[in-house]
Amino acid sequence: MLSNYHTHSHYCDGKGALREYVEYALAHDFKALGFSGHAPVPFPNKFSIDQAHYQDYCNEVRSLQQEYAGRIDIKLGLEIDYIPGVLEDFGDLIASGGLQYTIGSVHLIPHPDRTEALRHMERGVARPQADDRRGMDIANELWFIDGPRQETYDEGLQRIFHGDIRAGVKAFFYQNNAMIERNRPTIVGHFDKIVMHNKGRYFQYDEHWFRDLLYETVQLIRETGCMAEINTRGLYKGRHDDFYPAKETLRHMNTLGIPVIVGTDAHEPANLDRFEGAFEFLKAIGYRNIVSTLSC
Repeated sequence: MLSNYHTHSHYCDGKGALREYVEYALAHDFKALGFSGHAPVPFPNKFSIDQAHYQDYCNEVRSLQQEYAGRIDIKLGLEIDYIPGVLEDFGDLIASGGLQYTIGSVHLIPHPDRTEALRHMERGVARPQADDRRGMDIANELWFIDGPRQETYDEGLQRIFHGDIRAGVKAFFYQNNAMIERNRPTIVGHFDKIVMHNKGRYFQYDEHWFRDLLYETVQLIRETGCMAEINTRGLYKGRHDDFYPAKETLRHMNTLGIPVIVGTDAHEPANLDRFEGAFEFLKAIGYRNIVSTLSC
């Protein structure tokens, strides 16, 4: 049964209207589709749903659920960034939007010593954020590990962590752990994405210190009963040579019985079925706990 619960439309940093995603999914025999726009954040950016349009997004998804009922199962979700001192509790977004599921992710990393300062800044930010100066102050405190430019990754590492890759990677995994413990998201998104712009320059995936941090997060996913995403976007965008998480990590997760769900992190309708051999790989290793549809 084809499904995809990781999608981004014109409401955030994707291309295409919600209806276009539904029509593409139907034309390609999908049985389920989830919308997971990037959650609003209190600083200027080009990737998230604007707070002023959050209810429009939720209402449009609900309207499509009714219109396409019986043809495809549509779920209302959100990919929520966990940012210490800035966006820590997912509850308000879930309640105000009437969300059916969440993808918890980490894309933006502050220095751990700055959490309290960020809380103070966040309380002072006007909403909607627009060009608020204090919102810009928050953005300047964050290391952005995603996006198309390796230079952004390198610059943020220097600015926030003074080039100390181990400190930055440790903060990334601890942030994921705090998110999982506090919010128990339905799906834990691309929890090793810190490797995307590394490309073997600062560390290797099999180094003991990195593996220890990674497996601590894997163990926490198991203990909390969350499911993990297998994200294929790095492959079809040519930014990475493996899934998130990597194949070797998935083999380890299989021994622990952790449920996984495949998502393409689609930013346009044609990305919906870019599974990049994920299901074939899971079958080849005998993965035991594959989730195809959400029952929420």
